[in-house]
Amino acid sequence: MSFETLKLRAAETLAQVPSPQVPVEVEAPGTISILAAHLLAAVVFSIVGILVFGVCLFVMDRLTPFSIVKEIGEDHNQALGTIIAGVVIGISIIIAAAILG
Repeated sequence: MSFETLKLRAAETLAQVPSPQVPVEVEAPGTISILAAHLLAAVVFSIVGILVFGVCLFVMDRLTPFSIVKEIGEDHNQALGTIIAGVVIGISIIIAAAILG
């Protein structure tokens, strides 16, 4: 087969393929309700995340033999503050990963 024959066959094949129709942009009927559902889910997950975070901090405060608030606030224990900051960031990352699934 020559190149011209292949070229003609390709052109015939392309001519037989129906052209795709361009979709018209139409707003979905439930766009606002979907947006409201996602907004409600975000608010609920935020509240649940904050509650879990607070419970984790409360449990951590009860498990330590000293008062975290006194050590950081009154005694200015910078090392404990750095450790608690790391724990807070870790708990936040775990909660965010659980929410995102």
